[in-house]
Amino acid sequence: MGRTGMLLVGHGSKLPYNKELIETTANLITKKTDDYLVKPGFMSLNTPTVEEQLEAFRGEDIDMLVVVPLFLARGVHIEQDIPEILGLPAGARKGEFRLNGKTVPLVYANPIGSDPLLAELMLKNASDAIAELKP
Repeated sequence: MGRTGMLLVGHGSKLPYNKELIETTANLITKKTDDYLVKPGFMSLNTPTVEEQLEAFRGEDIDMLVVVPLFLARGVHIEQDIPEILGLPAGARKGEFRLNGKTVPLVYANPIGSDPLLAELMLKNASDAIAELKP
């Protein structure tokens, strides 16, 4: 199988940190593996938008597109807005994506949710904060 496209979806914000976080995460994924062609996209307030990045993927040589929301929990964007943009029926996680005259599988990933890795990160953040108190 060839390369997989990954659309990393962020919410977007008036504050620059949100955009930087999504873009930095996309770059970290790219540095970690060659298996994915990663593009960040935003639901609102930032560019490129999810729609713009879907269009950008239409010119790429990929065999599959996975859409990964960088959101902690399910909400309106996860349950309604993103699936609508992707052309997926309510509750569906799989579909098709047309590009370069062919159709490839499209897969919609879950948000982060309650994951042991998230618990580990929170423990690290707590430990880092406590360490800042020490002289």
